Amino acid sequence: MPPKLDQIVAAVAAVPVTLSAMGFTGAGIAASSLAAKMMSAAAVANGGGVAAGSLVATLQSVGAAGLSTSSNILLGTAGSAFGYYMGGSKKKTPPAPSDEAEEDEEDSSSGDDDPQIRPPSKKT
Repeated sequence: MPPKLDQIVAAVAAVPVTLSAMGFTGAGIAASSLAAKMMSAAAVANGGGVAAGSLVATLQSVGAAGLSTSSNILLGTAGSAFGYYMGGSKKKTPPAPSDEAEEDEEDSSSGDDDPQIRPPSKKT
C-alpha cells in the first residue's frame, strides 16, 4: 500500500523542523549541535574545509533557505515510503512456551545438584 497524502504532507512539514532541531538554522550551524559535529567531522575528513555539495553543505543550504516545492514533494514521498517500510517490518512475537517445557524446567531444578557459590575464605 503506497503512502497516503496526509503522510506525505506530514513528512514534508517535518523536514525544516528536523533540520532546525539538528542545528541547521537560517542563521548558520548552531554551536554544540549535531550539525556542528557533522561539520567538524566533514572538515577533518576533507583536510580543513567542508566540500561544496557534501551532505553537510547541502543540509546547511536547505536549513538556511528552505526547499523548493518539487524538492519538498520528492523528500516527502521518499520519507513517507521509508516510514511505511519501517512500520511494516515488525517482528512477530515468539509463541508462548508449551506446558512440557515448563515441566522439564521444574524437574531439573530440584536445588540439590545446583552448585553453591561461596565467598572466598579469609586467611589469617
